[in-house]
Amino acid sequence: MSFFYVALGGFCGSFVRYQLSIVANKRLIGTWLANVTGSILLASLVFIYTKEILPHTWWLILGVGFCGAYTTFSTFGNETMQLLLQQRWNKAIGYISLSFIVSILPATLILSL
Repeated sequence: MSFFYVALGGFCGSFVRYQLSIVANKRLIGTWLANVTGSILLASLVFIYTKEILPHTWWLILGVGFCGAYTTFSTFGNETMQLLLQQRWNKAIGYISLSFIVSILPATLILSL
């Protein structure tokens, strides 16, 4: 049954990620938004799951399935490599820095509560 829960969450996460890319209409913005919001959501889910507020079934659906499909580290890596190959150094450094800072800082703050 766990497989079903993860698959259900993954389906929903990939669908929302796809819709976000359409709405954002710019690849870097869509990927950045997905990774930042997904990181904050995942940190929040980890927090409430470890406090035993979130049932295991919902952890599988939302944490493992949804966040796993919604966030896009492989797309982030590909877009970063494209910027580097195009020698757009400042944009690549900014993209990497903002992605990590804005994703990790809120997650760290949430998990330190």
